[in-house]
Amino acid sequence: MDDLELQIKSTIRDVPDFPKPGIVFKDITPLLSDVQLSKSITISLADHWQNSGIDVMVGIESRGFMWGHSLAQHLEIPFVPIRKKGKLPAESHSFAYDLEYGSAEIEIHKDAIMGGQNVLIHDDLLATGGTAIGAAELVQISGGKVAGFSFIVELSFLSGRNKLASYSDVIHALSTY
Repeated sequence: MDDLELQIKSTIRDVPDFPKPGIVFKDITPLLSDVQLSKSITISLADHWQNSGIDVMVGIESRGFMWGHSLAQHLEIPFVPIRKKGKLPAESHSFAYDLEYGSAEIEIHKDAIMGGQNVLIHDDLLATGGTAIGAAELVQISGGKVAGFSFIVELSFLSGRNKLASYSDVIHALSTY
């Protein structure tokens, strides 16, 4: 385990029984309070993805926006938000999926990705993979190619990585539980 992973793990807050009993929520908001750690996360992500042929960064609402946009700026590529249904103002593609504690539907603007673009999908946390799969489906519906997945945290015991492999085997997480 490297120093950055240790810092991330020691800063993340565990919230028991959220959003429902039996789930221990990994709260990344304390990472945002530590300016130097947050900057180190962005730099580490950018170093990892630099020169990987990514054309567009997709960030998943809402925590995927936090480092996704900064990462896109470092890589000098466009940032595209994927939002919950009904939150985007222009014509959108949508995809419904199941979560470990319910269901959801997400959307992307129809004009956000051009056909053939290599797209990196970023979110704060990989659990069962449902949201990342939803984002990957939206990228493909939009004509893009999923070039990889980027996360701050991976909950490996939930096997989300295995479900993402059919979209891309390039999956990077800064810390793993």
